[in-house]
Amino acid sequence: MNRSEASARSILTGVLERQQTAIAERWVQVQMERGEVGGGLAEDELREEADALVAALSSGLAGDLPVERVVAQHRQLHDAVTDLSMRRARAGTSPTATSLAVLSLKEALLACVAEESLDTRGSLAVARVVNRLVDAAGALSFETYVEGREEIIRRQNRQLMELSTPVVQLWREILAVPLIGNLDTARSQVVMENLLEAIQEHEAAVAIIDITGVPTVDTSVAQHLMQTVKAVRLMGADCVISGIRPGIAQTIVQLGIDLSGIQTRATLADALETAMGLTGQRGPYAPEHP
Repeated sequence: MNRSEASARSILTGVLERQQTAIAERWVQVQMERGEVGGGLAEDELREEADALVAALSSGLAGDLPVERVVAQHRQLHDAVTDLSMRRARAGTSPTATSLAVLSLKEALLACVAEESLDTRGSLAVARVVNRLVDAAGALSFETYVEGREEIIRRQNRQLMELSTPVVQLWREILAVPLIGNLDTARSQVVMENLLEAIQEHEAAVAIIDITGVPTVDTSVAQHLMQTVKAVRLMGADCVISGIRPGIAQTIVQLGIDLSGIQTRATLADALETAMGLTGQRGPYAPEHP
């Protein structure tokens, strides 16, 4: 670090220490004036973000880390930036608006620096340090936002898949999974996990996988079904596949898919009857044996 940069850093550190509240307040006002808030964040929430980030910036700059590594490696500052970005991602603010909001901190900082009695060279040196710090914070906020939104989308997709593949207890020791729509790898994994957990929870002896709502069965779908059946058997339960319509049966034969080791039935009612037999139970309408 050269003497000019060290001096600029010392000046900026002093400004941050003396004017934390004023800088945070100016930053909030800049965001509100420019409409960079987004997501319906209230003014008190903006002030909370601003206080945390400015305090963390002051702490980070007062340490020994080089300026170019302060944002990435100072834990308090890194967390303040990522928390701000994730909060705005959850609120629905765009990534561009989030980055611009962080970058507008420059204006608040430089306005307070301008109140210091600095010559032109000192002012330029401080401005360079401010630019490097806030640009790094803006880049981190954008990266965090994108990663955070992707994680939110993945979680929402998984929740939707779980809702679209419920495990239903049809009878004592008998579960059913009614599948509707296409069965891809991700959804098959959710089906398998939910079914295995339900088998353990309900101490089920038979699991029925109903594919009546699956439009087509190809090699990939059949492979997913067989993997699920194998997993169910490893849990000590039997598995029955229902919903084998004539068209599905022809497709399975034409593709050479071997389901001979799996019990299949045309309808869910037939599968339930088979499951009742496997568990040695009788339904409410089963005839009494003399």
